[in-house]
Amino acid sequence: MDRRLAAIVLADVVGYSRLMEADEAGTVATLKKHRSEILTPLVARHKGRIVKLMGDGVLLEYPSAVSAVQCAVELQSALAAANEHLPEDSRILLRIGINLGDVVVEGDDILGDGVNIAARLEAIAEPGGICISDSLYRQIHGKVDFQFDDFGEQALKNIASPVRVYRLRRASPPLQPRPALSLPDRPSIAVLPFDNMSGDSEQDYFADGIVEDIITALSRMRWLFVIARNSSFTYKGRAIDIKQVGRELGVRYVLEGSVRKSGNRVRITGQLIEAASAAHLWADRFDGQMEDVFDLQDKITASVVMAVAPKLEQVEIERSRRKPTENLDAYDHYLRGMASVHLWTREGNADALAHFYKAIEIDPKFAAAHGLAARCYSQRKAGGWNVDPVRDARETSRLVRRAVDLGPDDALVLCTAGIALAYVVGDVEEGDALTSKALTLNPNLAWAWLFSGWTKLWLGEFETAIERLNNALRLGPNDPQIFLIHDALCSAQFCIGRYEEALHWALKALRGRSLPLTEYLTVACAAHLGRLAEAKERLAPIIKADPALRISALRENFPELRRPEDFGRLAEGLRQAGLPD
Repeated sequence: MDRRLAAIVLADVVGYSRLMEADEAGTVATLKKHRSEILTPLVARHKGRIVKLMGDGVLLEYPSAVSAVQCAVELQSALAAANEHLPEDSRILLRIGINLGDVVVEGDDILGDGVNIAARLEAIAEPGGICISDSLYRQIHGKVDFQFDDFGEQALKNIASPVRVYRLRRASPPLQPRPALSLPDRPSIAVLPFDNMSGDSEQDYFADGIVEDIITALSRMRWLFVIARNSSFTYKGRAIDIKQVGRELGVRYVLEGSVRKSGNRVRITGQLIEAASAAHLWADRFDGQMEDVFDLQDKITASVVMAVAPKLEQVEIERSRRKPTENLDAYDHYLRGMASVHLWTREGNADALAHFYKAIEIDPKFAAAHGLAARCYSQRKAGGWNVDPVRDARETSRLVRRAVDLGPDDALVLCTAGIALAYVVGDVEEGDALTSKALTLNPNLAWAWLFSGWTKLWLGEFETAIERLNNALRLGPNDPQIFLIHDALCSAQFCIGRYEEALHWALKALRGRSLPLTEYLTVACAAHLGRLAEAKERLAPIIKADPALRISALRENFPELRRPEDFGRLAEGLRQAGLPD
């Protein structure tokens, strides 16, 4: 195969189906004009090549990463100027993704992962925005005047490994920053990832685990609003502005720090900052032997709590000091498992499960390891990675029973056990009871709100599900796995018959990863809304992937649609779009 390294630009028109439905002739004419008067001259000026036009999209190739970015920014700027005097519903907006990678050359076409990653970056870009990969960012950093925000590692759909993504901050005209969130009616805090100062990237899991334990301990304070781990971790590796973090996450306080591990010694530093003023409220350093790591975590957690609420009674501090296990070796495997389980990949899930089993082998009474192992089985099923469903259900049931016996008052244990029991084993009622109890124990645990939302959805309690999912969304506004919330909100709104809202959440989910049902729901929602052209367009890639697909084959696939009438809504929408019975 002929291969070469290239900067790949993929651009797509936002809301193309809507524009075509509103004014097909006008939209086609405007696109042709923009291609001839804006796109083609810009590409030529920056020594690029139009690989192919794809209806509402275009694939471009450049030999220079700098040229690719400069052309993309100028393209967005020119389109913004062309849109300036048009009504909002008639404007042509692009999403653009750019990647530097190896491509396979077939005639005039280019293929391969380099192109696929550019396509996934385009899908998560904002309307009028640009997303680039880490490989391209390293080549342009310091060579262009444009500023990019580090969006953290993102799990891109059908891409095996997470990709660090950067978003354009300042273009002409400038992109709008994310709106500030209002502060909750109680003290609120975000714990940012601690810097790993050990000089060994393999120790990242240890630094991340320290932060996760602090978040968990703080979350047990009912009066404290704590941002979920996955949202805090989107700032990992970034040069941050504390004031901006406070605005974006809607918190009053930010905790940051570092962990230095050398041999058997560890040093933990932390500082608490008031986000609005960037004033330092507290800072401290803790040194000790690795066998005292739990005591060190207790000290830093207690100090943070005392800085935020000086009048807090000591008994509340004591309630935050809950160690998952006294066995350091087991805890080390638990931390490694937690680092992998958030990746949402087949390989990451398998690695996490192996570490949780190892933790259980070392410490058979480690409740959280049992709960997270059960979570791996529910994640395995959701990802379509299970090969023996009967065996998985049997093992999940065993892990759940053991987890609940060992940790009846641990919210993390109960919510992970509850979702696994409901989804993998099929005992929805008992699973719902466990997730509900987890919420009672820890109302700041985003996973508890998410998993309880799913169990309520499966029970047909859709309004309650929506309320709980919205709480999960508020606690985890930047969660890399936010698609699970979007998927669930889509299903709940669909079952109620709110097709516009369901389609809104479905499209949000599909910008990254999503569950299989969501793609079908976009088709059904469009059909029920009378937008048959859009429904047929969304059905086409599904049929292309499985030409033999029939509605009857889907009946047992989606536990989200437990009521016959809910599956009937889906079937009718798919039928209108042209899928055979």
